[in-house]
Amino acid sequence: MIQILVSACLAGENCKWDGGNNRNEKLLDFMKRMEGKAEFHLVCPEQMGGLPTPRPASEIRVSDEAVINTEQRDVTAEFLLGADLALREAKKYQCTIAILKERSPSCGSHGVYDGSFSHTLVDGMGKTAALLDGYGIRVVGESGLSELEKELTSDGHN
Repeated sequence: MIQILVSACLAGENCKWDGGNNRNEKLLDFMKRMEGKAEFHLVCPEQMGGLPTPRPASEIRVSDEAVINTEQRDVTAEFLLGADLALREAKKYQCTIAILKERSPSCGSHGVYDGSFSHTLVDGMGKTAALLDGYGIRVVGESGLSELEKELTSDGHN
């Protein structure tokens, strides 16, 4: 059985910074189709790190990699704690894949906002995505679901 870590907001949990979610129907359909082949473990690193919901939006400042919120508060420690706890969860269940919210300062894997709060994307990874990747866990954003499903259903995981 494949073990997959998933950003809880993508599964419809109201843990997004503004109190809402990023419910992704393609992900929910994928999870249904993978029943019996994969187990999914939902995490919200920002909540796990002690941040409330709702909370001020945060971005990773390019100059020093600090996570700063719209109130100019440095919340790097909370983001790093959440990343560590998400990694612990991944290790606990022996997850080999993580499907994480794109562009998030925690979960983004192919670009994050630059800390100017001007919707400017830069290359880089969120704190959780980078930590998981560093431990050999494959990180996939929600836009990579179709490709991931093709791989999982064609390479002996059936």
